[in-house]
Amino acid sequence: MIDHKLAEDLKKRAKEGDTAVLRSAELKSLFDQLKTLPADERGAFGQAVNKLRTELTELLNQAKDEAEELAPIDITAPLDINTPRPELLPSEQGSQHPLMAELATILDIFYRMGFTAVESREIDDDYHMFGSLNFPEDHPARDDYDTFMTTQTDVHGKPFIAPAHTSIMQNRVMKAGKAGLEAGQAIAAVIPGRVFRNEDLDARHEHTFYQLEGVYVDKGIHAGNLIATLKTFLQEYYGKELDVKTQPFYFPFTEPSFELTVSCPFCDKKGCHICSRTGWIELLGCGMIHPNVLKEAGIDPNEYTGFAWGMGIDRLVMMKYGIEDVRHFESGRLDFLRQFS
Repeated sequence: MIDHKLAEDLKKRAKEGDTAVLRSAELKSLFDQLKTLPADERGAFGQAVNKLRTELTELLNQAKDEAEELAPIDITAPLDINTPRPELLPSEQGSQHPLMAELATILDIFYRMGFTAVESREIDDDYHMFGSLNFPEDHPARDDYDTFMTTQTDVHGKPFIAPAHTSIMQNRVMKAGKAGLEAGQAIAAVIPGRVFRNEDLDARHEHTFYQLEGVYVDKGIHAGNLIATLKTFLQEYYGKELDVKTQPFYFPFTEPSFELTVSCPFCDKKGCHICSRTGWIELLGCGMIHPNVLKEAGIDPNEYTGFAWGMGIDRLVMMKYGIEDVRHFESGRLDFLRQFS
């Protein structure tokens, strides 16, 4: 009869999915052993070897089925296993995400207006999120930002923050530009970056989105310069003449502060579903940089003034292309993304 230990070893290998077991020297030696047995023993021995080979095949198939059931789904796979492979996979074709493509267009406009670009951060500290921007400790205005805090703390024992606005860079930009400012060169920078807020998600609100901060500081700067700058940008971006108006608002880091409203580029103030039939769209927050914020950056507010703004890039792009749901940008839906490729 077949050696019991040898049979168990072969079965163990089959259970582990070792397909080489059917071609192993051990199994082959059993078939070779048939030739050396007396004629009256060959029948029973041959049946035992064939039975063992059948059991090994069944164990291998079972191991294969179990492995397929336990195998994780490859969420990066571009195609279903039953879909014929095209000549070019989506990953081989490649295209820019619509937000990144539009950001390049936005930055190009500001470059031509004399601004430089500085990238924002995706983790920052309490000082740059609040302290440098004239948010006093425990001020209720801090609650408006629905900020994500981390469990890690900075040197002051305060948690690091997933920034809720690109304004975290204002203090850094102004400190970096102070020497040039004193030499007669204005501080003019735009700051793109991804920001995070604890939002209730719907067609107009997303917890992760992109924002563009703008900072301009020089002698004799006033609110008229702010409005003219933003109007020029918006008309260039949307490719048509637009009307703008401001209404008072509150931001701790600007004084006075405004919400900028733009005439709807789709209906020319006649009223449509995009502007909720009003003819106007509230687009961004802006204002003159608060004297306390200038002082915090080491800039004398009695000698210099400036303006700042923050606009949502996602919202600009939604308006430009009539996109109805901001969640499409983060959804990974290929049918949506292919419209822009």
